[in-house]
Amino acid sequence: MRWSDLLRMSSGNLRRRKLRTFLTVLGVVVGTASIVVMISLGLGMQQSLYREIEQSGGMTAITVMGKDAGNQMVYMGDESKEDATKYITDETIQKLSKLEHVKSATPTLNMSSILLSGKYYGYIQLVGLTPEEMRRQNMNLVEGSHIPEEDSANLELVFGNGVATMFYEKGTDYGYWETQKVPDIDFMHDQMFLILDQEAYFSTQQNSGRMEGSGDGQNGKAKQVKPPKKYVVHGIGLVEGDIETYNANYYNVYCDINALKSMLKKEYTGRAIPGQPTTKTGKPYRFFAYSSAMVQANDIEHVESLAAEIQGMGYKVSTNAEYLKSMEKQFAMVQAVLGGIGAVSLFVAAIGIANTMMMSIYERTKEIGVIKVLGCSLRNIKQIFLLEAGFIGFIGGVVGNILSFLMSFAINVVTGHGGRMGMDGNISYIPLWLVIASMLFAVFVGMAAGYFPAVRAMKLSPLEAIRNG
Repeated sequence: MRWSDLLRMSSGNLRRRKLRTFLTVLGVVVGTASIVVMISLGLGMQQSLYREIEQSGGMTAITVMGKDAGNQMVYMGDESKEDATKYITDETIQKLSKLEHVKSATPTLNMSSILLSGKYYGYIQLVGLTPEEMRRQNMNLVEGSHIPEEDSANLELVFGNGVATMFYEKGTDYGYWETQKVPDIDFMHDQMFLILDQEAYFSTQQNSGRMEGSGDGQNGKAKQVKPPKKYVVHGIGLVEGDIETYNANYYNVYCDINALKSMLKKEYTGRAIPGQPTTKTGKPYRFFAYSSAMVQANDIEHVESLAAEIQGMGYKVSTNAEYLKSMEKQFAMVQAVLGGIGAVSLFVAAIGIANTMMMSIYERTKEIGVIKVLGCSLRNIKQIFLLEAGFIGFIGGVVGNILSFLMSFAINVVTGHGGRMGMDGNISYIPLWLVIASMLFAVFVGMAAGYFPAVRAMKLSPLEAIRNG
């Protein structure tokens, strides 16, 4: 019997029992869609991680942390348990730059500050980087933006797209999280004032409140505190995306590290800069300590050996490769669990296929007997039933994948394309290989479920089939 005849007979048998076929295919649709959507959630998280790593220097980046190095929060992995014994200074940066297989070494300086704009005030995290490092981090900026000029006289700022959520209205102290309204601030054009000395700012605010009140036991007078200096700053860049679009630059405000360092030294002349190490008497050291350093290896093969060498110098290290490896293990477990949940639905669908094929055999015993008497081989009979089961799996796989894309789109829209879940990018991601794999798996499950019914059809006696049909 030719393959065209087998295909015609198999498809014809399915069309004759439309309702039964529809219900059986529906089970495969649900099972396929469940598997694809469940796995797509894990893949979406994985894609978000890859984008975050690209914005953090890529796979060749090594983050170096020193002793008492500011307030920066960096994932340090499981291998850097020992505390650093040295500060990260300009001398450290020079030493790191001269190590073999090091492409570049740049410092990072983190500073909590206050930014004023019109009737709003905000608590921001200033991140000082070299322009070279900012370019390397692949920030997606809106049109008309640019990174700060090197050694600029003024402090030029690049704002993360989520910085607006960190501002509050003066008087009410309400911000985005209380009102669900984005503060009316144009970061690229509005005049803004930066306050580095937060302690002085809070002290003047408290004293102002006492003076306006009924007094504090000193006839309404309070100790006068010198108001902090307000620096005029300009926004020159804005990370692409709205407040619903999360990314690695979401909350940060970036600036040239040398300009920030110079401004801090002027602001705290003769005093210890917050986050900087001091002597036992509270006096600042002569050197300037950075929050961390970013080292770029010239090849991914040298990342591990470089990290070990730097750690041996007395610093804590973390690599994106280590972070990716640990996270991929977690994602693999998540995908296995999610895929297993979806596979249960497809297993139930396989039982339905087997039941449908067994019922089909009982209803077509006479037909099977006639085919055998006419000289049709046992192999052809087996192929007819396997093709029918395969058709059910194929149709269910196609419709299931279409349903998966619709569900994936709906999930991404509801979650604000991952932003509301704290992810950079879509929370559900369906690659081409997953579509092809799910199609093949659906066909395989269908044919596997139809195997034993097909074998039973082969074993039917022709005379008994015709007599009892």
